[in-house]
Amino acid sequence: MNSPADSPMDSTAPDRPLGARDRDDEGRARNARPRDGLGRPLPYGADGVPRQPEGVVRPPEETVAQAQRLLEEGKPFHAHEVFEDAWKSGPETERELWRGLAQLAVGLTHAARGNATGGARLLRRGAGAVTDWSASASGQRRPYGIDLGEVADWARRLAGDVEGGVTVDAGVRAPRLRG
Repeated sequence: MNSPADSPMDSTAPDRPLGARDRDDEGRARNARPRDGLGRPLPYGADGVPRQPEGVVRPPEETVAQAQRLLEEGKPFHAHEVFEDAWKSGPETERELWRGLAQLAVGLTHAARGNATGGARLLRRGAGAVTDWSASASGQRRPYGIDLGEVADWARRLAGDVEGGVTVDAGVRAPRLRG
């Protein structure tokens, strides 16, 4: 049997044998390719946007502030990763809130990449999720200062624009989480 050293090399990553997978220290698959601001993979060795570290437990206010900064910088893919950390590490009662916000960030990502169908679908799904969470949380409309009604309205408007053929600049069309 051939060892990785005997394998042909990947032309996009000359230091990696063909078919080799990126793995973290625990052996889980991780894509180490650099990415642009919208999360699209770039060739190995290219300068990309630094990725958000995974599994970071942040206070909710810090999550909102960091995600807002990334959204304003036109990096909704990276904002989604921040929301995803809150979704996975936060209290069970808030998981749907953070998941809905992550869906909104992914919807904006797809819209900015030119994927109108996927972008609109995720924007509407995220708007529904934060609206449903608000209703189930005794009508809580402003958790951590986030105006969920305004954020849901933003997502629905953007979904309509995307379906209407409007080109989306992620930084320009980023939501204001805190009114």
